[in-house]
Amino acid sequence: MDDIIKIENISQLFEMMYQRKPLHPLVGIIDFSKDNIDAYNEMKVSMGFYSVMFKNLCPGSMRYGRNYYDFQEGTLFFTAPNQVVVMENLEDTEDVIGWALVFHPDLIRGTSLSSKMKEYNFFSYDLFEALHLSEKEQHKLGEIIEDIESELKQNIDKHSRTLIVSSIELLLNYCNRYYDRQFITRTVKNKDIISDFEGLLNTYFESEEIHNLGFPSIKYFAEQLHLSSNYLSDLLKKETSKNGTEHIQFHVIERAKNKLLSSSVSVGEIAYDLGFEYPQYFSKMFKKNTRMTPVEYRKLN
Repeated sequence: MDDIIKIENISQLFEMMYQRKPLHPLVGIIDFSKDNIDAYNEMKVSMGFYSVMFKNLCPGSMRYGRNYYDFQEGTLFFTAPNQVVVMENLEDTEDVIGWALVFHPDLIRGTSLSSKMKEYNFFSYDLFEALHLSEKEQHKLGEIIEDIESELKQNIDKHSRTLIVSSIELLLNYCNRYYDRQFITRTVKNKDIISDFEGLLNTYFESEEIHNLGFPSIKYFAEQLHLSSNYLSDLLKKETSKNGTEHIQFHVIERAKNKLLSSSVSVGEIAYDLGFEYPQYFSKMFKKNTRMTPVEYRKLN
């Protein structure tokens, strides 16, 4: 299972996994109650297209990186083009309920959805950050999938692409709504994560890490918390109104203000202590957040 199997397009996926051609070369629906899920077993796969997969009552698991997630509950997860997913332990999967929507970037290229894809951060989440759906939410997304499948069964004409892309965008917008709901229902757990994040942030700037690794990124803290960068950033945004980068910058500016007013060290030294390689980068960030340079702030106060 060391070799990564690359599946470049929808037709290759259907022919390789299900020995049949898709109804459309750029988009397809897979029904797990009909298509053999065992075909995925013990495979490390990289696909050149987007996938949205819903699973219910599946005793198997999938692994993404070092993390495992069990699909025994109704769960939705997403992969972007060229992400690597490991499929394993999928034996005895009778009575699997679920579906997968796969669509190639060429399908949405030049459409309004193409420019909106960057808003759907969940395509960069890890498997264990998957979306848990209520029965009502499952039903709603199922209706949209049925609409897409119905359109795929029609003869392809000049309206097909517009209607299919519109339905995919509708589905992803509902997923955004449902993730917002999930962040709200997990607010207690989220506050614990934020507390841990704040602790890591303080520790980082008070340790030698700041000089060894330099100015931190949200990716560094996400790894410490065993989360994906986008998930942590979105969680912070929902709970504090600041995304990950904004949160780090706010922390740095507050520390900088304290240093400017409580000492006479130079701006260059303060920049170095805060992990900046070049003082002008620090001054630029400080002015962007306070509308004055560090020197102006020190003189004013």
